[in-house]
Formats: sequence, structure tokens, C-alpha cells
Amino acid sequence: MPDSSALTRRRLLAGAGAALATTAAPAFAQADYPNRPIRMVVSYPPGGPVDSAGRLVAQQLSARLGQQVVIDNRPGAGGIIGHDAVAKAPADGYLLLFGASPPQTISPHVQSKVPFDPLKDHQPISLVVNYANVLCVNPDLPIRTLKELIDYARANPEKVTYGSAGVGGSNHLAGELLAKMSGTKMVHVPYKGNNPAMMDVIGGKITMMFDITNTAASLIRAGKVRPIAVTSKRRNRVLPDVPTMIEAGLPGYEVVGWFGVLGPAGLPRPIVDRLNGALRQILADPAFVERLQGLGLDPESSSPEEFQALIRRDFEFWGKVVRDANVPRE
Repeated sequence: MPDSSALTRRRLLAGAGAALATTAAPAFAQADYPNRPIRMVVSYPPGGPVDSAGRLVAQQLSARLGQQVVIDNRPGAGGIIGHDAVAKAPADGYLLLFGASPPQTISPHVQSKVPFDPLKDHQPISLVVNYANVLCVNPDLPIRTLKELIDYARANPEKVTYGSAGVGGSNHLAGELLAKMSGTKMVHVPYKGNNPAMMDVIGGKITMMFDITNTAASLIRAGKVRPIAVTSKRRNRVLPDVPTMIEAGLPGYEVVGWFGVLGPAGLPRPIVDRLNGALRQILADPAFVERLQGLGLDPESSSPEEFQALIRRDFEFWGKVVRDANVPRE
């Protein structure tokens, strides 16, 4: 008859070994990450500024991680569809988000049904770029400076019209912020996208609009619109002769969006750190930085904690702008 104490010890050791194997498996998987291709969701159609920057980052990440990083375009609902897909994905690092700030920091304040919590359902990994808008007017107007625009708006209440990509878009709220800070009354004209709005600025049907610097730059160079000011604290490399809103006479005016990489909440820290380290290396490469700057973007990396703080700050900032402007929820 076997020794009962020896049998008990064998059972305990077998159980401990099984438990060790169970706990070690995820750690091994994390250490081996990535061991297959990664999909990176872009919540906008191919060819736009988010997609263009995302593809550059994916190419560089593929080289750094030793696995292909494939862009997965999931446009719709102003970016909500793609952000939600990643929020609901398994937290294993194989579905990531190359996200833009509006779905994370603006949409929750202007859309009644956002299916994710923008502060809890994603794991920020690293900021990649900041981007600014440029305020453009029809070139036939007798307006060349921000002061002249504000004076014109004060002398002609509600005759200054500004276009946007739709209610609650960043360029809509940039206009609301300008009206509030300058004490003027301006009329918002929403469109289904930036392009039709800009076409009506060119055609003289509306006074002005805010547009992303790199998409407006060619129209500015062609003389089809006149730039008044950029919305960042620093001048933009693509439009170096255009002053900032602050330089142009509106202290404290700053509207800057961002693109960054996020994953689902609960993403293990070793995977977060692996991705963050790769992105920091990419954004420390002068040649890559220059390519992003050529798109009118301002490259900047961050820690996950810094990125989370930025998201929260922008979320609170836009919430106040929306409340002050009484923007209705859709």
C-alpha cells in the first residue's frame, strides 16, 4: 500500500505544476508578442489624413516588431464604429486603433448613443501627432487678419457664416469657440464633410471655415482661399507665414487635435510597453518625423499615462465648449 504522505506530496506538486503552467502561459504569450500579424483600425476612409499617417506608422511598426501591421479601415458614424470595434476586441494586442481625437473627446458630448466609455474602454499606448486647423476665408472678402474678421462680424451680426463637416465636428466647435471668445455672433452651416464646405468658401456661399492645415495648404497656395490664422500655439511648418490665433490677437485660443495608438482596456502592461517602446523609437527617427511634418502634422510621442491625461483634458475641454454653445445631442 503506497505511503499516503508521499501520495499527498505528489498530488500537491502536480497541482502546483499545473497552476504554474496556467499562470505562466499568458506571461509567455506576452513575452513572445507579437507572433502573428497585427491589425490596426483606422476609423476613417482610405486617403484621408488619419489614414495616411496611420499607414506610415503601420509600415514602421512592422519593421520594428518583426510582424506585419495591417491597416483595417472601418469608417462610419464620425469614427465611432472603429473606436468601438477596438473597445470590444480581445485585449491581446492583435487589434489596435490608430485613433483620432474627435470620436474620443468630442463625440461623447454631441452624440446620444456612443457605445463605449471614452475614458475607460481603451488603453492609451502613445500619442503620435498633434494637428492644427487653419482658419480660411473667401479671398474676395476685404478680410486679411483676425482683427478684421472680428470687426466685420461685430459690425454685421449673424452675417458671418462658417462651414464644418457637421454638427459637433472639431471645425464646428472651433467656430463656436471663436464666436464666444471674440464676443461675436456667427452662423454655423453644417455640411456632410469638409470638402463641400470648403467648396462653398471658395465659391463665396459662406464666409469661412476651419480646415486641417495639410488639406487646406494646396488651396491656399493656389489662391482659392485666404488663410487668417492657425489654431495651434506654434506656427505650422506647412504654413510658416500664417500666424497663430494667439499671435493674431486672441489670447488663449488653442484648438489642437491628435492621432495616437490605443488598444482595448485591459491590455497587459508588457504588451503596452512593447508597443510604446517601438513607437518612441519610430518618432525619434528624424527622417520619419520629417515625413509627418510634411503632412502638416506635429509628431510627438508620450507615455501611456501622459496620453491618458491628454485624452481626459481634451474630453473635459470639449465638454465645456459644447455646453457653453448649447450644442444639441444628435
